[in-house]
Amino acid sequence: MPIPDLSRRSVLRSLAGAGALALGLTACSELDDPDQDGAAAPGTGAAGGRRFGAEWEKHTRTFMAWPASENVWGDQLDDVRKDIAGLAAAIGAREPVVLMARPGQEEAARQACGNDVEVIPLPVDDLWARDTAPVFVEEGGKVRGVDFNFSGWGNKQEHGNDAKVARTLLTKYGIDRIATPVVAEGGSFETDGLGTLVLTESSVVNANRNPGMSRDRVEEELKKALGVTKVIWLAGVKGKDITDAHVDCLMRFVAPGVVLLDKAFPGTPADVWSRSADQAKSVLKGATDARGKKIEVIELSQPDPDRITGRGDAFVSSYMNFYIGGKGVYLPRFGDARADDQARQVMKEHFPDREIVSVKIDAIASGGGGIHCATHDQPATGG
Repeated sequence: MPIPDLSRRSVLRSLAGAGALALGLTACSELDDPDQDGAAAPGTGAAGGRRFGAEWEKHTRTFMAWPASENVWGDQLDDVRKDIAGLAAAIGAREPVVLMARPGQEEAARQACGNDVEVIPLPVDDLWARDTAPVFVEEGGKVRGVDFNFSGWGNKQEHGNDAKVARTLLTKYGIDRIATPVVAEGGSFETDGLGTLVLTESSVVNANRNPGMSRDRVEEELKKALGVTKVIWLAGVKGKDITDAHVDCLMRFVAPGVVLLDKAFPGTPADVWSRSADQAKSVLKGATDARGKKIEVIELSQPDPDRITGRGDAFVSSYMNFYIGGKGVYLPRFGDARADDQARQVMKEHFPDREIVSVKIDAIASGGGGIHCATHDQPATGG
């Protein structure tokens, strides 16, 4: 049932206040017949050679969005806009960034972000481009976009504009739209680019997104839409944050067969989030990827909650919510110097040819998200 006039940030805060959330937790050629469009055909993927590429592959651009509404952010709006501007400028110095801004707010966004960021007028409600933009796949030498029917994370936040972002972007850039009956968000999915998809059951097999749809049916539709051949399900956590525990705050691929996994700061009392990470560790260590290979799991601890500079009941202190750009890896800086440095070193080991860029995002993180939530990569044709 919809929760009227509540932001991602305020929903998270109210859930946390009830004891539910702990630190570290969130001209187009339309093809609107999902059964016809997603029919299996010969190829490298499950649907006619369709492939959901890994984030570390070459990008055409990175999409971001300018936070638009005081109804969503209240007195935090100026601070979160500064964070978005800083992040957009950091990425824009290294690869093309397109920032969507509500008409009438473009000039302020341009002035804040600088000349390296292209600002386009496009109606948005909030900053979470990972969830509102289409999920891009490659097929037949072209990039196409899956529209996952954004619903404000199950009607928890106003989303009249954000629900149209995927379709609008695809039309603007002349990219074919792939329809699917599944309601989901970009932060729901993690892939190795070789046919493996990892996601939390809590965020997709959920009556607030896909009522009456079984896990088997969801998996079937995801294979059609994304071209993946192996789906690994993690349990996740229902009803404790607005996303119902997106996978991109829990684990990330850093190479085929290698994942980073969030771990609570040592000595932190067990809670639903640490138990979720333990369950994910068990599943991943026992799983094989689409190639039949075992998966290596590397745990990365959260920072000391007494040393971080950000605050708030909804604050996300997971290093998992990083973004892999073409020339840089963008990693949150939380203020615990030891933990921040450890996270940088881990990233450097896995991405030695990319600059590791630490970005302070305290205002974004206070709203229950992170760098990955605020960015969305469009792959270049051919990877």
